[in-house]
Amino acid sequence: MILLSFDIEEFDMPFEYNKDISFEKQIEVSRFGTTTILDILKKHQIKATFFSTVVFAKEVPDLIKRIIDEGHELASHTYYHSNFKVEHLKESKDALEELSGSEVIGFRMPRMYPVDEREIEKAGYKYNSSINPTYLPGRYNHFDKPRTYFNLHNVWQIPASVSPIVRFPLFWLSFHNLPMSIYIFLSKITYKKDSYLNIYFHPWEFTQLNDKEAYNFPMYVSKNSGDKMTERLNQFIQSMKEKKYIFGTFKEFLVHKNLK
Repeated sequence: MILLSFDIEEFDMPFEYNKDISFEKQIEVSRFGTTTILDILKKHQIKATFFSTVVFAKEVPDLIKRIIDEGHELASHTYYHSNFKVEHLKESKDALEELSGSEVIGFRMPRMYPVDEREIEKAGYKYNSSINPTYLPGRYNHFDKPRTYFNLHNVWQIPASVSPIVRFPLFWLSFHNLPMSIYIFLSKITYKKDSYLNIYFHPWEFTQLNDKEAYNFPMYVSKNSGDKMTERLNQFIQSMKEKKYIFGTFKEFLVHKNLK
């Protein structure tokens, strides 16, 4: 099973590069990208998981409704994208369930920051997808973590996929920067080894990000964004479908693997 997931959030990343962006613009960019993602998934008739902050979900109730109506899964990306307290674990779960009318069983921490698994269990989540089991300078070093799913404090950990050899990460940055032929090759050998693939993206990647005046992003962030990102995601999905690989949500994955 291929687990496509999207961290839908207020687009506050420009602040990391010393650029101001209004809250209205943050929501506008992420709304556009989320709509683009939903259109792509509908075109290919596949399902995915959306990890949403409560802040973003409250601004786009129509898109939250569309996510549920079209058979996707809604999971928690905590309450705010850049402000976290332990109590937000339970508060975000409750708020998203009330907004969507759907049970929320999954969690992903913004920027893959660590969080106490015992607190995640207390909040009522069944799985956590907040580990990228590789080394990323300035972010994290998780070579000590398993590459594939495991249980910790009664919560299923579903790490982002990395290649079997050298643990090359298959997350959004490599998707933008590798030639698609190489990315698809690495994805297929990882899928063959692990029998599943867990890769994640963001809605703002579907906006043209190479405007230095607006965002000040380095090239490795802005490369192949906007329409090129749409083209690449379509190409990736089509290539995986040609191999008869199945796409599904994290909820479906837990059932498929009998992970209770």
